Amino acid sequence: MNKESKIYIAGHRGMVGSAIRRKLESEGFQNIITRTRDQLDLKSQVEVAAFFEAEKPEYVFLAAAKVGGIVANNTYRAEFLYDNLMIQNNVIHYSYENNVKKLMFLGSSCIYPKLAPQPLKEDALLTGLLEPTNEPYAIAKIAGIKMCDAYRSQYGCDFISVMPTNLYGPNDNYDLKNSHVLPALIRKFHEAKTQNKNAVEIWGTGSPKREFMHADDLASACYFLMQNHSYDGFVNIGTGIDISIKELALMIKNIVGFEGELTFDTTKPDGTPRKLMDVTKLESLGFKYHIELEDGIRSVYESYKEDN
Repeated sequence: MNKESKIYIAGHRGMVGSAIRRKLESEGFQNIITRTRDQLDLKSQVEVAAFFEAEKPEYVFLAAAKVGGIVANNTYRAEFLYDNLMIQNNVIHYSYENNVKKLMFLGSSCIYPKLAPQPLKEDALLTGLLEPTNEPYAIAKIAGIKMCDAYRSQYGCDFISVMPTNLYGPNDNYDLKNSHVLPALIRKFHEAKTQNKNAVEIWGTGSPKREFMHADDLASACYFLMQNHSYDGFVNIGTGIDISIKELALMIKNIVGFEGELTFDTTKPDGTPRKLMDVTKLESLGFKYHIELEDGIRSVYESYKEDN
C-alpha cells in the first residue's frame, strides 16, 4: 500500500472499521472509500457488484458483520448465518472479480472449538464442536477464512484473514442488554457512582479469565499485517495476556472512582473458564501490542463520561 492507494473499508462505522480508518488517516492515506448501510447493502449481490465495478478499490478491509451478544446470537440464528455469509461472500467475490490487490477478512475468536486447549492456537480450528449459542456466527466466520484460502489457492488472490480477541475502544457498545463485559462494567460502575449506589453486582463468580485489546492496537496490527503477511490460514490478533473478571471489575471500579462494594451473583453462569489467544505467530511476524489495559480503559472512560 502507498499513500495514494484506493482503500475500501467495509464496516467503517463500527468499532473495528473506525479504528482502521483512524489508523490509515494518521499514516497519511487520503483515498479511503466508505459507504453507509443506507448507501450500500452488502447483502445485495447486485449492489456490491455495481459498487466494485464503479469504484475499483485496490485494497479492502472487510470489517463489516452482523454482530451481537449471546442473546442476540442465540435468538437470531438464521440472520447471523445468512447476513454474515452474504456480506463476506459478496465482498470477497467481487474483490476477486475486480482485481483487488489485497483483502483482509476480520473474523472472531468464537471460531474456535468450545473446549480447545488454552491459549488458543491457530491450528485448533475445526478440531472440535463450537459453542452452541454463537455457532451460526462462528460458522459464517470460518466460511470466510476458507473462502479467502480458496480464492488464494484457485485464483492467486492475495486475500488474508485475521482473528481478533475481545476488543474495546471508541465506538464500543454500552447497551447493557447486548454489550460485552468490559463496556458493561464501565457503564455499571459509572451509573452506580453517579446514583450513589452502595454496590455493583457482577454476574458469576468473577473467576473466568478474558483477554482484552484496544481497538487502536488491533488497527495497528491490521495495518502491519496488510503490508507484511501474505499466506493462507489466519493470524490471531491479541495481547497474549488475560485477566480475571473480578480483577477487571476492581480495575474499572478504581478508574471510575466508585467507593461501594462488589457483589457476585453466583447463580448466573460463568461461561468458558478461560479464553486467551496464542499470539506467537503474530509476534514472530514482528508485531506486539502497545496499549496497556489500564491506560486503555482510562481513555475510553474519559470519552464515555463526555458522552454521558
